Amino acid sequence: MLIITRKLALLVAIGLTGAGAATHAPDAVAGVAVSVAVGVAPPPPRYEVVPPPRVGYVWAPGYWRWDGHRHVWISGYWVRARPGYIYRPGHWEHARDGWRWHDSYWGGR
Repeated sequence: MLIITRKLALLVAIGLTGAGAATHAPDAVAGVAVSVAVGVAPPPPRYEVVPPPRVGYVWAPGYWRWDGHRHVWISGYWVRARPGYIYRPGHWEHARDGWRWHDSYWGGR
């Protein structure tokens, strides 16, 4: 019985620690960028109807994602706005070694 009580107490402590971490979001988080060259150019962007504006959100346009074998279309979606920042959508760039994807990010004005 003592072993079960200790295990339960440990799970509760871990849960409380996780809940505390989930409620705190730091202002800035270090980011890591991974870049992979793809030899196949992405298709032209698809036309998407942009929904009407939503207060407190920014529209992230759709894009072609490389899944390791082919390009797959990812539809646009809403992103919660960050006051004081401008949303920069991800994009493909042609480089010497192929096509490189640059992730979206929030930049200064």
